[in-house]
Order: sequence, then C-alpha cells, then structure tokens
Amino acid sequence: MVSRKKAISVGLLAGFVAAVVMTTAMLLLATLGMATPLVIIGDRLSVFIPPGPFLSLMGRVGGYNHLKQLGVGSTIAGQLLFGAIGGAVFGLFARRRPTPPSAFWTIAIFMVLPIVAFAILLWPVLGTSYIGLPIQVARFVTLIGFALCVLLFERTLVTGFRFLTARKISNEGYEFTPAIGRRAFVLGAIGLAAAGGGVALGRKLYRAATFSYDGTQYKGPIVQPITPNDLFYCVTKNVVDPTVNIDLWHLEIGGLVQNPATWRLQDLIGFKPTTQETTLMCISNGLDAGLISNAVWKGLPLHDLLDQAGVLSSAVRVRLHGVDNYTDTIPLEKAMEPTTLLAYEMNGAPLPDRHGYPLRAIVPGYFGEKNVKWLTRIEVTNANAKGFYEAQGWGPDFIVPTRSRIDVPDNWSSFSLGKLAGPIEVKGIAYGGDRGVSRVELSFDGQTWNDAEIYYSGGKLGWSLWKTQWTPAAAGEYMVVVRATDGDGHVQEWKSDRGAFSGVAGLHYIIAQIKA
Repeated sequence: MVSRKKAISVGLLAGFVAAVVMTTAMLLLATLGMATPLVIIGDRLSVFIPPGPFLSLMGRVGGYNHLKQLGVGSTIAGQLLFGAIGGAVFGLFARRRPTPPSAFWTIAIFMVLPIVAFAILLWPVLGTSYIGLPIQVARFVTLIGFALCVLLFERTLVTGFRFLTARKISNEGYEFTPAIGRRAFVLGAIGLAAAGGGVALGRKLYRAATFSYDGTQYKGPIVQPITPNDLFYCVTKNVVDPTVNIDLWHLEIGGLVQNPATWRLQDLIGFKPTTQETTLMCISNGLDAGLISNAVWKGLPLHDLLDQAGVLSSAVRVRLHGVDNYTDTIPLEKAMEPTTLLAYEMNGAPLPDRHGYPLRAIVPGYFGEKNVKWLTRIEVTNANAKGFYEAQGWGPDFIVPTRSRIDVPDNWSSFSLGKLAGPIEVKGIAYGGDRGVSRVELSFDGQTWNDAEIYYSGGKLGWSLWKTQWTPAAAGEYMVVVRATDGDGHVQEWKSDRGAFSGVAGLHYIIAQIKA
C-alpha cells in the first residue's frame, strides 16, 4: 500500500497537472468564442457587489482593466489550487481501496457533480456567447464545453495517479517501476507542455482583449461634432468582446407579447430605416471626463418590432440582452418612442465590433449602459425586471442630467498678458440628454455669466459644441465655470439630492493662471 504521505504527494501532482490541462482547454475554448468559467464566474459574482465597494476595489487595483485581469488570474489560480487539492483527496481515497476506483465513481465525483454545481450556480450567465449564438443554444454549448474540460481533468487525474503509482511484482515483492521520481518528472513535463500551450493561448487572448480600448475617452482640442468610430468612447464589462458571426446570430422578441418572433439582420435592414444623431454618455463619466461621444446612427425604431409582436397589457419594461450576457432594462414607454432605435450602422458604416455589431440599442437621453450592444434578445417583461448594473445597485435614476465641459484650455493652463496676441479661446461641449441645449454660459468671476456661442448643435438628441473669446482684465488666478440650459429651459446646477450612483450632476470648471 502507498504511504499516506506519498499518496498525498502523488495526488497533488496529478491533480495539479490535470488542472493545468483543464485550464488550457478552457483557454482554447475561449479563443473559439465560447464562454468558460474563467470569465463568467466574474460576471456572476459582480452583480452581488454594490457600486460603492465595487468602485473602491477598482480604485485599489488600478482601474477596471486591472480588476478584470485580477479576476481572470484569480480564477485560474483557484482552479489550479482546487485541482491539486482534489488530487490529494483522490490520492487518500484511492490509497484505502484494494482496487482502483471505478471510472463510474471518478466521473460522478469529478465530472457530474461539477457540471451540476456549475449549471445551478452560473445558470444566469450560461447564455454568454462571444460569437453570437442565441441564448438557449449558448447555454447548451457552454455546458458541453465545461463538461469536456472537467472530463479532461478527471481522465488526466486518474491516468496520472495510476501512472505514478504503477507497481510490478519482483523477487522482493511489489515495487515501483520505474522509480517514482522519474515518473513524476515525466508527468511534470507533460504538465509543463500543457502549461506552455496555455500561456500561448493566453497571450493570443490578451492581444484580442479589451484592455487596449476599454475606457477610451474623447475630450480636449480634438473634439469634433461627430466622433470618429475609432475614437468613440468605450466601456465594456468584457475581458474579450464578442466578434459575432452573422450566420449564427439572430434577434429574438419574446416575453409578454402575443407573437414571439425571430429576426435575421437582413430582415431588419428591410424595415424603413431611421437615421439620427445621438450622443451617448457613461453613467460613471466625471464632470471633466471624456466618456461621452456623438455619432449618427442608422437603424429601425424598436416600436416597429414591438408593434408586430403585440405587447400585452401587463407589460411594463423591456429587457435588452446582449450575446455577452449583458442585460439592461428601459420603461416600455421609452421603448415605444420613435427615437429609440435598433441600430446597425454608425457614422455611415456597419457597427464596429467593439460598438455592438451587428445590432445595438440606441436609447436617447439615458446613460450609455441602457444602450445595449451585440443585441440578441428583446424581452417584454414586468416591473421587477433588472439588468446587469441595476442588479448591482446603480441608479435608480438613469436619465442623463444636463452637462457641459470645458475642453480648451486645459486645467491650470498659464498665460502671459504681455505675450497674448489676442483673446484666449475657450471652448467645449454641452449635452442635454434628449432635451437638447438652448444656451451655454461662462463665468470668469464666480458672479456674472456671459453667453458663449453655440457653433454646432446636434439637435435634441445630440451634444452642442460652444466657444467664446476671453480677454482677462488683469493678472491673477481665474476659475472658469461653464453651465448649460437644456431645451426645456432647465439650467444646469449642482444636485446634492441626486444619488451617488445615478451619475454626477454639477458644474465643470478649470483654473487659468494669468501672469503679467
């Protein structure tokens, strides 16, 4: 009989190698666009973290991208650790049996039980697909992929343990052959080769990851009326964004409707198109930040599909589902407005992958999180429905407050009166949600306000660009403050009663140093 210490050591090694093989298999599936625990565990857990602790954690680790990397890295480390521990437990169990455990029991323990637990705990996120599979199909594919991975773990663990503990009968009785150390070296080499494959796959996924563009901001002197697609602000929860295969994708309409339906992209393009300029802004956009951009979108009004589906009288909200398992909700009344679009073009081109190809929602006047990308299902539902960030605790107000920002000059810019060839140009943006902007004013003394020129107006749904010429009266330190008035006549102001997680509302200012 193998000693207790040796059984634990052998089991640890076999379990660790098996976990490496399983993790490499998951990375391979991820390169094929399939969802794996490496990512969807984080999606499942994040909704249970309130916004305050979530932002605090994000700040501590250095931002959202670092938090994503930490999440995936921790999941991989956890898999390797639990795999090794599982191997040690298996070693102790196998040591006490006169015959090796049957495949029935090892598959039941190391494959069936994890699959059942995986399905129960992660059911809400199993419909994730990064190639555009419909939600129900994606659930099945995700479970099959996980089953293959845990089967690889079970077979590698059992085979590795038996290889390490193989014995033969000699004149002196049972002995290990060849020496267990040499067999451990062989198994370790196999594990190292698998790890090398995993590292190569990890590098490929890292190059495709969202880290290079997640958090893209658009501000400063480069701001133009229409934001170029490659400069449009970007925020995503994903480590790797979907690259949808249009041949696999479709849009479902279901829930509280009389006529559920399925649509392909060519069907949607056949509807009478609507083109509109609309600005999007992230709920976490700071007063001086650039998580806001403006584009011309082409698509069809959402109500065209809802009208055909026949919305039931009990319906209150519409929940939008992306292929990446991101969801959010909007009131039914908002969904029925003619400006709420299902967009398939952005600035005259098909939607870029990072901005939701092949279809995304455009919901004017609401924060960007409501404008769901990679749309695959529209569910008409009741008042209790919640989306990804709603469940996390953001809101409850998701309507964009009137905002304005100074883009030029930079904060703490310094000017010399004696070297000024003319007035200082001050310019920036103003945004009134779906109410438009009617006026922009600046104050240079904290008391009086002067009108700025609105030289570009994006209409009721888009931002406005403004500018003014400022000639300082004397040297000193000036606080330059901007405020906008929306199309309904409401003046931008500080709102102390606005919830901390409903988007900040206040006045942006810069400090300008004027020297003699």
